[in-house]
Amino acid sequence: MIKVDIKKVCVIGAGVMGSGIAQVCAQSGYATNIVDITDEILKKGLENIKKSLSKFVEKGKIAQKDMDETLGRIKTTTSREKGAKDVDLVIEAASEIIDIKKDIFSNLDKICPEHTIFASNTSTIPISLLGSVTRRQDKVIGIHFMNPVPLMRGVEVIKSIVTSEDTLNTSLKFVDSLGKESVVVKDSPGFISNRIMTLFVNEAVKLYETGLSTIEDIDKMTRLSFNWPMGPFQLIDLIGIDIVHDMLESIYRETGWERYKPAPLLKRMKEVGWLGRKSNKGFYDYSK
Repeated sequence: MIKVDIKKVCVIGAGVMGSGIAQVCAQSGYATNIVDITDEILKKGLENIKKSLSKFVEKGKIAQKDMDETLGRIKTTTSREKGAKDVDLVIEAASEIIDIKKDIFSNLDKICPEHTIFASNTSTIPISLLGSVTRRQDKVIGIHFMNPVPLMRGVEVIKSIVTSEDTLNTSLKFVDSLGKESVVVKDSPGFISNRIMTLFVNEAVKLYETGLSTIEDIDKMTRLSFNWPMGPFQLIDLIGIDIVHDMLESIYRETGWERYKPAPLLKRMKEVGWLGRKSNKGFYDYSK
């Protein structure tokens, strides 16, 4: 395998995760291209990055000069070919839908140089499945960041049965260069973090469905009991109800384990478009 000196990164997806990943890459000195399907989505993603960086400036964690230099390293485009044709690492952060991700990886395989590593920020989809549509399965890996990316230090690095040791070692060094801490995980549905998190939030929804307590009190009791910054319903609203539902559904489909079957209320809320913070309505109302 060609040794990779990562200098330029492409992030596919300008949503909450994609924009966060792009921010930390650019902050760490990497030239960073962001690719998404519309200019409107890209504009919103860039605005989110500016807001995040501005908070760091306000709190004195970075200087205004650092913010300006970070933004100067970021370029946006709706063209995958333009955004990924000469990069050393692609990090896919698109919707958690298998067919969409497979299409992206297949297309990138035709665009990117031979040495380019393909990483997915997938929460649940097998890395081997994504790599199977490429001619570089040994260079495909999972790099799963936590939300919000600029603040959370943990990163899961997922090695499939085909991923090479060189790809793994390069990816670990890259994650370290972002100031994050990584753990290596086998390629399995939900990995570590989401195997645990989805069970926790799904059970909370089931408890609410039984009428055991209110949303507010379940959140309150969880925060007070475990010293967590937010309760399960606050967390679901932050992640996105559609995303949480799809993660549970993906793990359930892969494993057949009933405990991961999404609570019916999650499905109903996804269907009506109550997706949490991003739609201003979820388990809480954010329109005010």
